[in-house]
Amino acid sequence: MSWAEFDADRLRMLAARMSPDGIAGGNGDHILNPEFLVRLNGSPLREAAVLIPVVDRPDGAGVILTKRAQALRKHSGQISFPGGAIDPEDGSPEAAAIREAYEEIGLQAEAIETLARLPTYLAGTGFLITPVLALVRPDYVLTINPAEVDLAFEVPFSFLMDSTNYQSDSRVWNDKEHFFYTITYQEYRIWGITAGILRVLSERLHVD
Repeated sequence: MSWAEFDADRLRMLAARMSPDGIAGGNGDHILNPEFLVRLNGSPLREAAVLIPVVDRPDGAGVILTKRAQALRKHSGQISFPGGAIDPEDGSPEAAAIREAYEEIGLQAEAIETLARLPTYLAGTGFLITPVLALVRPDYVLTINPAEVDLAFEVPFSFLMDSTNYQSDSRVWNDKEHFFYTITYQEYRIWGITAGILRVLSERLHVD
């Protein structure tokens, strides 16, 4: 199946059938790097949530991504979803993802329709991330928070859902080679957690 002609109702239907897995059957850095499970064994996991904001454009849907601010201490300049740690007052991953999207890029909750949770993503940094798939109205307005984000942009949904656009890559960190997925769109290199989550979404939507 192809997403070249986007159908929001089809996405809603497929999302309703999704069943998020636990860590054992879920996604994460440990899929390509099994040693991460050994390193994290017994360590407390910090819960986080990210929003996968699919802009409902029948003539060509897009996914809103951000470029993290260069001034940030961690993961500066990387391409990511809006999101962050789940606070006790959030109450749910959906609430946390929506709150973070507003804090980072000013995306209003009224423009967001949450659809489903994807499998949790176990990051090698010790975060257990819940990706929240959502539809966003095309008339959305953003207000970028420069303390967290340098810019926000859209990548065509059909491009991200094409599994042939994904490649595996690696880099040496702490004298060990670590593997991850990467996808390049124009001047943007999307890799690591963000690419891993998008690849799982592509698989779940059966678009090959």
